[in-house]
Amino acid sequence: MPTGPSRRAVLANACALPVLAGLAGGIAHAQGGNGPRFGPPRPFGFERLKAEAKRLAAAPYSDPPPRAADVLERIDFDDHGTIRFKEDHALWAEQGGPYPVQFFHPGRWFKSPVKIHVVEGGGQAREILYSPEFFAFTKDRWDRLLPPDLGFAGFRVMSAGNKPDWLAFLGAAYFRAAGPFGQYGLSARGIAIDCAMPTPEEFPRFTQFWLGPVAGVPKAIAIYALMDGPSVTGAFRMVAVKDQTMVIDIDSAFYARKDIARMGVAPLTSMFWFGKHSRRRADDWRPQVHDSEGLAIWTGGGERIWRPLNNPYAVRTSSFLDNAPKGFGLLQRDRNFDNYQDDGVFHEKRPSVWVEPLGNWGEGAVQLVEIPTEEEYHDNIVAYWVPKPEVKAGSEWTYRYRLHWTAEEPYPPSAAQVVATWNGLGGFGPPRPKNRRRIAIDFAGASVADLPEAARTEIELVVTPERGRIIKPYSHRIVGTKRWRAVFEIELADRNPVDVRAYLRKDGKPLTETWLWQVFAME
Repeated sequence: MPTGPSRRAVLANACALPVLAGLAGGIAHAQGGNGPRFGPPRPFGFERLKAEAKRLAAAPYSDPPPRAADVLERIDFDDHGTIRFKEDHALWAEQGGPYPVQFFHPGRWFKSPVKIHVVEGGGQAREILYSPEFFAFTKDRWDRLLPPDLGFAGFRVMSAGNKPDWLAFLGAAYFRAAGPFGQYGLSARGIAIDCAMPTPEEFPRFTQFWLGPVAGVPKAIAIYALMDGPSVTGAFRMVAVKDQTMVIDIDSAFYARKDIARMGVAPLTSMFWFGKHSRRRADDWRPQVHDSEGLAIWTGGGERIWRPLNNPYAVRTSSFLDNAPKGFGLLQRDRNFDNYQDDGVFHEKRPSVWVEPLGNWGEGAVQLVEIPTEEEYHDNIVAYWVPKPEVKAGSEWTYRYRLHWTAEEPYPPSAAQVVATWNGLGGFGPPRPKNRRRIAIDFAGASVADLPEAARTEIELVVTPERGRIIKPYSHRIVGTKRWRAVFEIELADRNPVDVRAYLRKDGKPLTETWLWQVFAME
């Protein structure tokens, strides 16, 4: 994606932040007017935060029940929406920081409060003291039923003028950015523990946050977080920059309290109900419904992979072994409203998120988990990195990476990319065999844009199935476009999914990224 000089300058500063940049000093102890009140100053720094996470990991996990849980249980989604934050009570509502920060009230889905602090110069921080005066209770006076020092559920970072918001931390260890189109979509998480395992998944949560501006980078906010859970603790330093795209640099440290069977680093969570290739999975009037349509991987060896997402009939976990990956992400490539037709939520505006490792992550695997869903209200897609070494109790892990919340991949390949996958019954009927699927893959990019139709005799469609038989593979230029289409049928021996790889090459060199998909027989 093209980047202008302004963004390059901002990111250059942001890249150096973990080593060179300090927090801006001089934050006021209290704001004028109706701003928040602060507790006494206490020493703070990232090394102190990591030491605290390590100390917690050496002690038994403690998760006391939330106060007034019976009242909070009554504050459902609709009721929670009637509790309005008072804009003039925001942190940095008028000055002192890069963006105004507003706070979330607890409710049914987030009963456990988090402590939020503001970081001052000189290695000091002060807690932001909760008060019901932060909120307008426009329907029911929940404040009269709850403790006056209840605490916040999370926070959101606003644009100048106190709206709209572009970054939010709410619930467990989840956070989201709005992306370049001003739309929220998929979420990032601090860590994923035992996702899609026989045992229940754990959801560690952020328990405390520290917020501060960043010296020399006016469009950045520094967010520190302490995470705690039954099997792991963690310390995070995040530097979020809002410019042409939104970028979050993350420095993380994890401390295992127990042995962990599956630890997912830099996890992304999204929703895929149905798309062009899977309309049979839904009875809905819209052409397709998803927040992300595919997993993209840039391997350590340089291969570019595109894996269209599935809404499977059973939970599926796919692992892509790698060493020192260059990046991966859950992407929304289709930006055409006509292909969604939903003018209420605008799926074509959902952000893509790309994970860029900073440093060598070693051996492991990008793992994709796909969970069946019958509706669009549940996140059923998870992608993350799993390190190859076992995670044992007492071990320490550090990872640095950059999250790009963007419209397109930040480092697109020179090869043509997959822009659509089509899937249907194969054969010519009637009757048409249910064990044969016809697949069409559309590629677009400079490497195929100017190829004439006559070049089809020089282009090889390479299709490699895990098992099964490939029938009638060919490729051609799509009439009236600069796109190239690959078509083949696969004959399946049973109902089990089959992994298939495909790409186009000419003169022995790849023209396209590698398409890799799980093909299912007709259920």
